[in-house]
Amino acid sequence: MWFIAKHTTRRYHHDPKHHGPHDHHHDHGHDVESRRSGTREIKVVRRVLDANDIMAGRLRAVFAEKKVFVLNMMSSPGSGKTTTLQKTLARIMPELRCAVIVGDICTTHDADRLAQSGAPVTQINTDAFGGDCHLAAHVVERAVADLDLDAIDLLIVENIGNLVCPAEFDIGEDKRVVVLSVTEGEDKPAKYPLMFRVCNATLLNKIDLLAYLDFDMDLVRSTIANVHPGMPVFEISAKTEAGFNEWIGWLVGQVKEKLKA
Repeated sequence: MWFIAKHTTRRYHHDPKHHGPHDHHHDHGHDVESRRSGTREIKVVRRVLDANDIMAGRLRAVFAEKKVFVLNMMSSPGSGKTTTLQKTLARIMPELRCAVIVGDICTTHDADRLAQSGAPVTQINTDAFGGDCHLAAHVVERAVADLDLDAIDLLIVENIGNLVCPAEFDIGEDKRVVVLSVTEGEDKPAKYPLMFRVCNATLLNKIDLLAYLDFDMDLVRSTIANVHPGMPVFEISAKTEAGFNEWIGWLVGQVKEKLKA
């Protein structure tokens, strides 16, 4: 059910009728393929992912027709993803007409913050469904129905904070970006390689804290390059906006390329 939260934010509770129980147990895609074939669990997970891919393809066709560039932004909780989006929207609007879909298990805190940009914001909460750890295509599809795609150049989906499940669910996006805070440590690309493998760019956030941390920038860059050779890595600070010119330049370039296609 939808209801107005403040004036610019809409909220959607995940409807369990449109998805089976959270029976994939966080084992999707590549992890599941390594299991012994013929088990019920593999069949259930494969069915979930196959259905998701069909819906994602339908969404991608709609976005292509409307010339809407869709960015799926992912990270662990506390990476500074929402602040990064706030600063990003402030720099690219109104040159680009933007909208945001925010995924969280509970609350509209992030959506309320992003709505201050003036962009239309839709909140998806998964608490009514046991707290899904990711956004799936069918949920995004229903949220998109509330947006005027003819008035949007860039749709940003702020996925639920998690470095595992969101990487395995296609939502019809054009590009995926992962935000990694330097406070999380250099080992995350090695621990969660799928996330970095499927993303098109990495934002290394909170570089303003480097002086206070034992963080090896060369090591994390090397690890990312091993997992995903050639992927752009932008060193940024959402607090000071250091490095934002390069990040914004990349993003705007991606959007404009689709708009002129």
